[in-house]
Amino acid sequence: LGTIARSGTAAFVQQLSGDKAKDLSLIGQFGVGFYSAFMVADKVEVLTRRAGEAQGWRWVSEGRGEYLIAPAAVERRGTRVVLHLRPEDREYLEPARLREVVRRYSDHIALPIVLVEPNKPKTEREQTLNAASALWMRPKAEISEQQYKEFYRHAAHTFDDPWATFHWRAEGKIEYTALLFVPSTRPFDIFHPDRKHRVKLYVRRVFITDSCEEVVPAWLRFLRGIVDSEDLPLNISREMLQKNPLLAKIRQGVTRRVLGELQKKAEADPADFMKFWDNFGAVLKEGLYEDAEHRDAILTLARFRSTAGEAPTTLAEYVARMRPGQEAIYTLSGDDVKALAKSPHLEGFAARGVEVLLLTDPVDEFWIPAVGSYEGKPFKSVTRGAADLEKIVPPDGKAAATEDAAPAAGIDSLVALFRLTLKDAVKDVRTSQRLTDSPVCLVADEGDIDIHLERLLKQHRQIEATAKRVLEINPRHPLIAGLARRVSEKGSGEEVGEAAWLLLDQARIVEGDPVPDAGAFSRRLAEVMRRAYAA
Repeated sequence: LGTIARSGTAAFVQQLSGDKAKDLSLIGQFGVGFYSAFMVADKVEVLTRRAGEAQGWRWVSEGRGEYLIAPAAVERRGTRVVLHLRPEDREYLEPARLREVVRRYSDHIALPIVLVEPNKPKTEREQTLNAASALWMRPKAEISEQQYKEFYRHAAHTFDDPWATFHWRAEGKIEYTALLFVPSTRPFDIFHPDRKHRVKLYVRRVFITDSCEEVVPAWLRFLRGIVDSEDLPLNISREMLQKNPLLAKIRQGVTRRVLGELQKKAEADPADFMKFWDNFGAVLKEGLYEDAEHRDAILTLARFRSTAGEAPTTLAEYVARMRPGQEAIYTLSGDDVKALAKSPHLEGFAARGVEVLLLTDPVDEFWIPAVGSYEGKPFKSVTRGAADLEKIVPPDGKAAATEDAAPAAGIDSLVALFRLTLKDAVKDVRTSQRLTDSPVCLVADEGDIDIHLERLLKQHRQIEATAKRVLEINPRHPLIAGLARRVSEKGSGEEVGEAAWLLLDQARIVEGDPVPDAGAFSRRLAEVMRRAYAA
């Protein structure tokens, strides 16, 4: 005790050698706990008597590097530590506060911790505060499914059952035990920026923290449970956690194991895996952006909705279905799968049998540029740049029949007139390969950011101004063909100019963008209807 009081636990441990080394763990834990007493006490007494000896001893220190030790009358063998609390820390004399501290930090220590309240009736005087057992230290074969569920509910403070349970012990250069759960329901705050991690870090059954970003990465924050290390020091601080190489290796091991277990679940029961993916897929995909080391494993797990049907697809399955001549993985981003499936941007791709991934998670806009490609196939948005569909072989010639029809005479003149009329409202006007049924659509130019990403950034005030879009017109659509013939036969006119503005506003509405001048749009629409229907 004197050595610890003068020089600290670390210096004392360094002096151990030979047979004394076996007491390293016990002495280290005692030293940390002993020193923590001075955080709330201005004086600490230790009264102790060894079994088989009549003489007891009293040790006293005020935590200033000095101590007093003297013989004392001690009635019972054993050791009693008495803390003389400072006035501002008297809260630790309250039974409720003691219960809270013990259950939070020492619930799983193997020995029972008993609270004695002398003023209570004899039958209620003593209460064991901790569970005095660590479920995760027991072999898996000895733990029932119900026990796992009860521990999950206790640790996660929830009432649902876990979707998956991962329990293993890592041995070798680094030893730790992990008992982790994947919830069956998504927490309401899973995407909240201030949400804390819910995997608890223990060191030899002693609780350290319940919000340690160094144990699991942020993109696995849906996990619940514990990681218990045999190698980390008990007195590890927040700063030490952030820089500790042992913890970094534990994090790497936990991450790889969890991804491997998820892959096993995906292969064993794809339908059940989709329950997990619908709840936490968007969180897991954050790892594609943040963690290049585990990117391939996450890409293998990823599931996507697509234009191929209701069933989700993997990237490997998508690549296997690519059309002859198709060189890219095509994507379309938005807020809702059903709305995306009706987008005019898909028409040309559907006509050639090209599958398009429908992405509805905001994180998709960030990981795709970071990943770039999959198996050598670049990701390409159908709303940005040229469609480049000429090389793709259509099924049964369906697309060819549509595209072989000659554009209407005067289409080049119509494009020139639209450019002149719309001027700075658009970046350019050009004919479209991607449209088959709709007259117009808006796309981002090749060098600009994707339309949906731009919208997200503007909503979160990350950007102020938006890039001008390119207006694509379908030269084979009856309306566009009629306008082209009109220009060819009669030249430019006010009616064609009004039609250009109406078509631009129509494309904006389809994209979900507001019409900048609703009054002008209404007047133009009313005038068109008057000419068509008025007597």
